[in-house]
Amino acid sequence: MRLFALPSPPIGEVSEWVSRQVRDRVPEGDLGRRDPDYIARVTGPAWRAARLYFRAEVRGLDRIPASGPVLVVGNHSGGNVSPEVLVTTLAFTRHFGPDRPFYQLAHNLVMAAPLLGDAAAKFGTLAANPENARLALRSGAAVLVYPGGDWEVHRPAWEEARIDFAGRTGFLRLAWQERVPIVPMINYGAHENHLILTRGDRIARFLRLDKMLRLKVFPISLALPWGVNISDLAGHLPLPTKVTVEFLPRIDLREALGGAADPESAYDYVTGVMQAELTRLSGEHTYPVIG
Repeated sequence: MRLFALPSPPIGEVSEWVSRQVRDRVPEGDLGRRDPDYIARVTGPAWRAARLYFRAEVRGLDRIPASGPVLVVGNHSGGNVSPEVLVTTLAFTRHFGPDRPFYQLAHNLVMAAPLLGDAAAKFGTLAANPENARLALRSGAAVLVYPGGDWEVHRPAWEEARIDFAGRTGFLRLAWQERVPIVPMINYGAHENHLILTRGDRIARFLRLDKMLRLKVFPISLALPWGVNISDLAGHLPLPTKVTVEFLPRIDLREALGGAADPESAYDYVTGVMQAELTRLSGEHTYPVIG
């Protein structure tokens, strides 16, 4: 018989405590953590491995300005192990060299991970927030952002050829306010590195993951080595799928839409361009994984 019972903490307090633990482990936006010497040493071997394993093909790098700020906007694929991020970062560095400033925005959980976060920061990865993006653009850098974030990267397998930014327009306001061009970037094939069955967004809401970890999904997939892969927080072994990345022509929002374009119109325009090209690119791939 229990004489005393400890009160259970309210779920809101638990959520806030977990959220605070993650936030406290995310480093401040420090452009100086990017290490060109480290990038120069790692890029060659890493690119050869990516070319061998993912048969990586990258097109249109000449559409990115050789200097000055630019916002590269991509569709996100493949769960927490996202081959297109690796392929894009390595290809950019090989093309422009390690001294062309290049920063990638990533989820807080990436930056909070002790080993992964440190290695990513050396390659120029920053926590995804408007302040870090502005800081990097104002330094004259190219900045890579995936507006769809966790929502898009965990979309079901049958939506592989769909652009799904979930209506998020922050990247457009950023490009407009900073007066920088957008270079849309599409990828196909990366999503096939495992079989995503569901985003699990209802489960995520039930578990309050958005409040605790800024996650709107709790995906369920079939992946190596787990078989049934729950949440993908531990990652997985990606299948050797063929990954194709293509950079599209630059978009100046003021030239394309006029001086008073609203975010919704800009969203429809940019995602429409990307969707048309992704549909075309998907037609080049005949078989899953094989390419």
